[in-house]
Amino acid sequence: MDYIRGKKDFIFDIILIILGCFIASLGVNLFLIHAKLLSGGATGIALIIQYLTGFKAGFSVFIINIPLFILSYLKLDKKFTLYSTIGMVSLSISLILTSSVSQIIVLNDILLYCIYGGVLCGIGYGLVFSRNGSTGGTDIITMLIRKKYSSFNIGKVGFFLNILIVCVGAVFLGLPKALYTLISMFTQSIMLDNMLKGLNRKTLLLIITGKEQQVIQYIINNLHRGVTSLFAEGEYTHDKKKMLYCIVTTRQMIELKNTIHLIDPRAFVTVVDVSEVRGKGFKNI
Repeated sequence: MDYIRGKKDFIFDIILIILGCFIASLGVNLFLIHAKLLSGGATGIALIIQYLTGFKAGFSVFIINIPLFILSYLKLDKKFTLYSTIGMVSLSISLILTSSVSQIIVLNDILLYCIYGGVLCGIGYGLVFSRNGSTGGTDIITMLIRKKYSSFNIGKVGFFLNILIVCVGAVFLGLPKALYTLISMFTQSIMLDNMLKGLNRKTLLLIITGKEQQVIQYIINNLHRGVTSLFAEGEYTHDKKKMLYCIVTTRQMIELKNTIHLIDPRAFVTVVDVSEVRGKGFKNI
Protein backbone atom coordinates (compact mmCIF):
# COMPACT_ATOMS: atom_id res chain seq x y z
CA MET A 1 0.00 0.00 0.00
CA ASP A 2 2.81 2.44 0.89
CA TYR A 3 4.54 1.58 -2.40
CA ILE A 4 1.37 2.32 -4.39
CA ARG A 5 0.81 5.57 -2.50
CA GLY A 6 4.45 6.58 -3.04
CA LYS A 7 4.18 5.85 -6.75
CA LYS A 8 0.98 7.90 -7.03
CA ASP A 9 2.61 10.80 -5.18
CA PHE A 10 5.62 10.63 -7.51
CA ILE A 11 3.40 10.69 -10.62
CA PHE A 12 1.38 13.58 -9.17
CA ASP A 13 4.59 15.48 -8.41
CA ILE A 14 5.85 15.03 -11.97
CA ILE A 15 2.51 16.12 -13.49
CA LEU A 16 2.47 19.34 -11.43
CA ILE A 17 6.14 20.07 -12.17
CA ILE A 18 5.51 19.71 -15.93
CA LEU A 19 2.31 21.81 -15.70
CA GLY A 20 4.11 24.49 -13.69
CA CYS A 21 6.93 24.70 -16.24
CA PHE A 22 4.40 25.02 -19.06
CA ILE A 23 2.58 27.88 -17.28
CA ALA A 24 5.89 29.65 -16.56
CA SER A 25 6.91 29.33 -20.21
CA LEU A 26 3.62 30.97 -21.22
CA GLY A 27 4.44 33.84 -18.89
CA VAL A 28 7.79 34.25 -20.62
CA ASN A 29 6.62 33.89 -24.23
CA LEU A 30 3.26 35.64 -23.98
CA PHE A 31 4.43 38.64 -21.95
CA LEU A 32 8.09 39.02 -20.95
CA ILE A 33 9.61 38.48 -24.40
CA HIS A 34 7.28 41.09 -25.96
CA ALA A 35 8.74 43.78 -23.72
CA LYS A 36 12.28 42.32 -23.74
CA LEU A 37 12.14 41.78 -20.00
CA LEU A 38 14.05 39.18 -18.00
CA SER A 39 13.17 36.42 -15.61
CA GLY A 40 15.17 35.05 -12.70
CA GLY A 41 17.76 32.29 -12.76
CA ALA A 42 19.01 30.50 -15.83
CA THR A 43 15.93 31.63 -17.77
CA GLY A 44 17.02 35.25 -17.31
CA ILE A 45 20.48 34.48 -18.72
CA ALA A 46 18.89 32.56 -21.60
CA LEU A 47 16.63 35.54 -22.40
CA ILE A 48 19.62 37.91 -22.53
CA ILE A 49 21.26 35.52 -25.02
CA GLN A 50 18.05 35.35 -27.07
CA TYR A 51 17.65 39.13 -27.20
CA LEU A 52 21.27 39.63 -28.29
CA THR A 53 21.72 36.71 -30.70
CA GLY A 54 18.25 35.33 -31.51
CA PHE A 55 19.22 31.91 -30.10
CA LYS A 56 16.10 30.33 -28.52
CA ALA A 57 15.93 30.60 -24.74
CA GLY A 58 14.73 26.99 -24.41
CA PHE A 59 17.97 25.67 -25.89
CA SER A 60 20.10 28.03 -23.78
CA VAL A 61 18.37 26.92 -20.57
CA PHE A 62 19.22 23.31 -21.38
CA ILE A 63 22.86 24.03 -22.26
CA ILE A 64 23.46 26.25 -19.22
CA ASN A 65 22.11 23.57 -16.88
CA ILE A 66 24.19 20.62 -18.15
CA PRO A 67 27.31 21.32 -16.01
CA LEU A 68 25.13 22.33 -13.07
CA PHE A 69 23.25 19.03 -13.13
CA ILE A 70 26.50 17.10 -13.22
CA LEU A 71 27.53 18.93 -10.05
CA SER A 72 24.08 18.38 -8.53
CA TYR A 73 24.27 14.64 -9.21
CA LEU A 74 27.70 14.42 -7.61
CA LYS A 75 27.14 16.73 -4.65
CA LEU A 76 23.42 17.00 -3.85
CA ASP A 77 20.43 14.83 -2.99
CA LYS A 78 19.50 12.44 -5.82
CA LYS A 79 15.77 13.10 -5.50
CA PHE A 80 16.36 16.84 -5.76
CA THR A 81 18.53 16.24 -8.84
CA LEU A 82 15.88 14.00 -10.44
CA TYR A 83 13.04 16.48 -9.84
CA SER A 84 15.23 19.38 -10.99
CA THR A 85 16.18 17.51 -14.15
CA ILE A 86 12.53 16.89 -14.95
CA GLY A 87 11.77 20.55 -14.24
CA MET A 88 14.63 21.85 -16.36
CA VAL A 89 13.82 19.58 -19.34
CA SER A 90 10.13 20.46 -19.07
CA LEU A 91 10.89 24.18 -18.97
CA SER A 92 13.28 23.96 -21.93
CA ILE A 93 10.77 22.03 -24.06
CA SER A 94 7.89 24.29 -22.98
CA LEU A 95 9.83 27.44 -23.88
CA ILE A 96 10.51 26.01 -27.33
CA LEU A 97 6.94 24.76 -27.91
CA THR A 98 5.28 27.99 -26.73
CA SER A 99 7.62 30.33 -28.60
CA SER A 100 5.09 30.45 -31.47
CA VAL A 101 2.34 31.89 -29.23
CA SER A 102 4.20 35.14 -28.61
CA GLN A 103 2.01 37.07 -31.06
CA ILE A 104 -1.31 36.02 -29.51
CA ILE A 105 -1.33 38.88 -27.00
CA VAL A 106 -0.10 42.24 -28.29
CA LEU A 107 -0.30 45.20 -25.91
CA ASN A 108 1.12 48.70 -25.96
CA ASP A 109 1.76 48.80 -22.23
CA ILE A 110 5.07 47.45 -20.95
CA LEU A 111 3.76 47.56 -17.38
CA LEU A 112 1.01 45.07 -18.24
CA TYR A 113 3.59 42.79 -19.83
CA CYS A 114 5.78 42.77 -16.73
CA ILE A 115 2.88 42.31 -14.28
CA TYR A 116 1.11 39.49 -16.11
CA GLY A 117 4.39 37.85 -17.03
CA GLY A 118 5.31 37.87 -13.35
CA VAL A 119 1.91 36.46 -12.37
CA LEU A 120 2.12 33.50 -14.76
CA CYS A 121 5.76 32.79 -13.90
CA GLY A 122 4.95 32.96 -10.19
CA ILE A 123 2.06 30.50 -10.56
CA GLY A 124 4.17 28.16 -12.67
CA TYR A 125 7.24 28.15 -10.46
CA GLY A 126 4.98 27.93 -7.41
CA LEU A 127 3.56 24.63 -8.69
CA VAL A 128 7.09 23.36 -9.33
CA PHE A 129 8.43 24.34 -5.90
CA SER A 130 5.31 23.06 -4.11
CA ARG A 131 6.29 19.54 -5.21
CA ASN A 132 9.91 19.96 -4.02
CA GLY A 133 11.09 20.46 -7.58
CA SER A 134 13.10 23.16 -9.29
CA THR A 135 14.11 24.24 -12.77
CA GLY A 136 17.83 24.03 -12.11
CA GLY A 137 20.04 27.05 -12.73
CA THR A 138 20.48 29.29 -9.70
CA ASP A 139 18.50 26.82 -7.55
CA ILE A 140 21.34 24.32 -7.89
CA ILE A 141 23.97 27.02 -7.28
CA THR A 142 22.24 28.15 -4.08
CA MET A 143 21.92 24.56 -2.84
CA LEU A 144 25.63 23.92 -3.51
CA ILE A 145 26.60 27.10 -1.66
CA ARG A 146 24.25 26.19 1.18
CA LYS A 147 25.80 22.72 1.48
CA LYS A 148 29.34 24.08 1.73
CA TYR A 149 28.51 27.15 3.82
CA SER A 150 25.58 26.22 6.04
CA SER A 151 25.34 29.74 7.48
CA PHE A 152 24.27 31.18 4.11
CA ASN A 153 20.59 32.02 3.71
CA ILE A 154 19.26 30.35 0.55
CA GLY A 155 16.71 33.10 -0.12
CA LYS A 156 19.35 35.83 0.11
CA VAL A 157 21.76 33.95 -2.15
CA GLY A 158 19.04 33.45 -4.77
CA PHE A 159 18.03 37.11 -4.52
CA PHE A 160 21.66 38.23 -4.98
CA LEU A 161 22.08 36.04 -8.06
CA ASN A 162 18.87 37.38 -9.61
CA ILE A 163 19.93 40.97 -8.93
CA LEU A 164 23.25 40.17 -10.62
CA ILE A 165 21.37 38.92 -13.70
CA VAL A 166 19.24 42.08 -13.75
CA CYS A 167 22.38 44.23 -13.57
CA VAL A 168 23.86 42.37 -16.55
CA GLY A 169 20.56 42.88 -18.37
CA ALA A 170 20.71 46.60 -17.61
CA VAL A 171 24.11 46.82 -19.35
CA PHE A 172 22.84 45.20 -22.56
CA LEU A 173 19.14 46.19 -22.58
CA GLY A 174 19.13 49.49 -20.73
CA LEU A 175 18.13 50.63 -17.25
CA PRO A 176 14.35 51.01 -17.95
CA LYS A 177 14.11 47.33 -18.96
CA ALA A 178 15.98 46.32 -15.81
CA LEU A 179 13.65 48.36 -13.60
CA TYR A 180 10.56 46.86 -15.24
CA THR A 181 12.13 43.44 -14.74
CA LEU A 182 12.34 44.14 -11.00
CA ILE A 183 8.60 44.89 -10.98
CA SER A 184 7.99 41.60 -12.77
CA MET A 185 10.19 39.71 -10.29
CA PHE A 186 8.40 41.32 -7.36
CA THR A 187 5.02 40.28 -8.80
CA GLN A 188 6.39 36.79 -9.41
CA SER A 189 7.61 36.50 -5.81
CA ILE A 190 4.16 37.47 -4.46
CA MET A 191 2.41 34.86 -6.60
CA LEU A 192 5.06 32.28 -5.75
CA ASP A 193 4.61 32.94 -2.04
CA ASN A 194 0.83 32.57 -2.33
CA MET A 195 1.16 29.34 -4.28
CA LEU A 196 3.50 27.85 -1.69
CA LYS A 197 1.44 28.97 1.29
CA GLY A 198 -1.85 28.04 -0.31
CA LEU A 199 -4.41 30.23 -2.04
CA ASN A 200 -7.23 28.73 0.04
CA ARG A 201 -6.10 30.09 3.37
CA LYS A 202 -7.90 29.39 6.63
CA THR A 203 -8.31 31.38 9.82
CA LEU A 204 -7.44 30.40 13.38
CA LEU A 205 -9.54 31.84 16.21
CA LEU A 206 -8.40 31.85 19.83
CA ILE A 207 -11.45 32.59 21.98
CA ILE A 208 -11.66 33.38 25.69
CA THR A 209 -15.23 33.72 26.92
CA GLY A 210 -17.30 33.12 30.01
CA LYS A 211 -19.89 31.33 27.89
CA GLU A 212 -17.67 28.75 26.25
CA GLN A 213 -20.28 25.99 26.14
CA GLN A 214 -22.63 28.12 24.02
CA VAL A 215 -19.80 29.03 21.68
CA ILE A 216 -18.66 25.39 21.46
CA GLN A 217 -22.17 24.20 20.62
CA TYR A 218 -22.54 26.84 17.93
CA ILE A 219 -19.22 25.90 16.30
CA ILE A 220 -20.04 22.17 16.33
CA ASN A 221 -23.74 22.31 15.44
CA ASN A 222 -23.89 25.30 13.08
CA LEU A 223 -20.46 25.53 11.48
CA HIS A 224 -19.77 21.78 11.65
CA ARG A 225 -16.20 22.45 12.68
CA GLY A 226 -14.10 21.00 15.46
CA VAL A 227 -12.99 23.02 18.45
CA THR A 228 -10.31 22.32 21.06
CA SER A 229 -10.26 23.59 24.63
CA LEU A 230 -6.95 24.75 26.07
CA PHE A 231 -6.65 25.61 29.73
CA ALA A 232 -5.36 29.13 30.23
CA GLU A 233 -4.59 31.35 33.21
CA GLY A 234 -4.63 35.14 33.23
CA GLU A 235 -1.37 36.34 34.76
CA TYR A 236 -2.97 39.52 36.10
CA THR A 237 -6.10 38.07 37.71
CA HIS A 238 -4.91 34.43 37.89
CA ASP A 239 -8.36 33.39 36.76
CA LYS A 240 -8.37 29.95 35.13
CA LYS A 241 -10.47 29.67 31.97
CA LYS A 242 -10.80 27.62 28.84
CA MET A 243 -9.34 29.07 25.66
CA LEU A 244 -11.07 27.74 22.55
CA TYR A 245 -8.92 26.88 19.54
CA CYS A 246 -10.83 26.70 16.26
CA ILE A 247 -9.89 26.79 12.57
CA VAL A 248 -12.50 27.90 10.03
CA THR A 249 -12.77 29.31 6.52
CA THR A 250 -12.69 33.08 5.99
CA ARG A 251 -16.45 33.22 5.44
CA GLN A 252 -17.11 31.17 8.58
CA MET A 253 -14.75 33.41 10.54
CA ILE A 254 -16.93 36.46 9.90
CA GLU A 255 -20.06 34.56 10.90
CA LEU A 256 -18.39 33.14 14.01
CA LYS A 257 -17.03 36.51 15.17
CA ASN A 258 -20.47 38.10 14.91
CA THR A 259 -22.11 35.21 16.75
CA ILE A 260 -19.53 35.24 19.56
CA HIS A 261 -20.19 38.96 20.02
CA LEU A 262 -23.92 38.23 20.35
CA ILE A 263 -23.36 35.38 22.80
CA ASP A 264 -20.79 37.22 24.91
CA PRO A 265 -20.01 40.89 24.13
CA ARG A 266 -17.09 40.69 26.59
CA ALA A 267 -15.41 37.76 24.82
CA PHE A 268 -11.74 38.11 23.85
CA VAL A 269 -11.13 36.87 20.30
CA THR A 270 -7.81 36.66 18.46
CA VAL A 271 -7.87 36.05 14.69
CA VAL A 272 -4.78 34.61 12.99
CA ASP A 273 -4.29 33.92 9.27
CA VAL A 274 -3.22 30.33 8.62
CA SER A 275 -1.45 29.51 5.35
CA GLU A 276 -2.29 25.81 5.23
CA VAL A 277 -4.33 23.30 7.22
CA ARG A 278 -4.12 19.53 6.92
CA GLY A 279 -6.41 17.11 8.70
CA LYS A 280 -10.02 16.02 8.99
CA GLY A 281 -12.36 18.47 7.30
CA PHE A 282 -9.52 20.15 5.39
CA LYS A 283 -6.66 18.74 3.26
CA ASN A 284 -5.64 15.13 3.64
CA ILE A 285 -2.50 14.61 5.67
